[in-house]
Amino acid sequence: MKHILITGKNSYIGTSLEKWLLREPDTYKVDTIDMKDGSWKERCFSQYEAVFHVAGVAHIKETNENQDLYYKVNRDLAYETAQKAKRNGVMQFIFLSSMSVYGVQNGVINKETPLHPDTAYGKSKIEAEELINTLQDEFFTVATLRPPMVYGKGCRGNYPKLAELALKTPIFPDFDNKRSMIYIDNLSEFVKQIIDSKSGGTFFPQNDEYTNPSEMVRLIAEFHGKKVVMTKLFNPALKLLNVRTLNKVFGDLIYDMNMSEYMSDYRVCGFKESIKRSED
Repeated sequence: MKHILITGKNSYIGTSLEKWLLREPDTYKVDTIDMKDGSWKERCFSQYEAVFHVAGVAHIKETNENQDLYYKVNRDLAYETAQKAKRNGVMQFIFLSSMSVYGVQNGVINKETPLHPDTAYGKSKIEAEELINTLQDEFFTVATLRPPMVYGKGCRGNYPKLAELALKTPIFPDFDNKRSMIYIDNLSEFVKQIIDSKSGGTFFPQNDEYTNPSEMVRLIAEFHGKKVVMTKLFNPALKLLNVRTLNKVFGDLIYDMNMSEYMSDYRVCGFKESIKRSED
């Protein structure tokens, strides 16, 4: 029986992993804790083989007033949690970081791409990574995950915005671009395999094919019995506009697929099926 602690009660990714692991109740026991107050500091972690730290600040608009919150939660809290896990004898600490640590808005990220975050979110994540990695030794393994956009039923972020648009708009740009994304069940399976193998290092899980957001909108609309006319008429204008929000939809942003291939296949759900499950 593997006893796992997830820090970040009611988080989308944490809750999804808990459900995924508990499909095998004879193999995994899962606890979750709320990190919003200091009560977690009084709890002993010694019973856990692994801690999956997902608590963090995300999906809120960054302002000058809230930047300190990113560092306080995404960096300082994460490091403090990792320190406690090590003191209490936990063997593995899994930290949920982000593709944002690269600061890349368009293009291909490979293993030589430098880390150059341009947001408080990305900066706080890479600083947390650096601090947590100093704790690693032969008795304490650190696994860092840098997934691209995570989507699935009930998720937050850009996917529900696209889904809402798919149900409202009669027309959408037929734009041929590629985005790295990962469906929540694929991510949960990946974390499960990391726990089982007790692996450490930095990991870049993603779906086994790149996503075209225009195709995603079409499939979402189709699932709900709605037809969206796809047109290339807007494409020249979209190519000329350099707007961050548009780039998140119509720009290319991918991990080199070679970065995401591991010994065991964690892609339990293909793209079309993932849209069906997300919208069902």
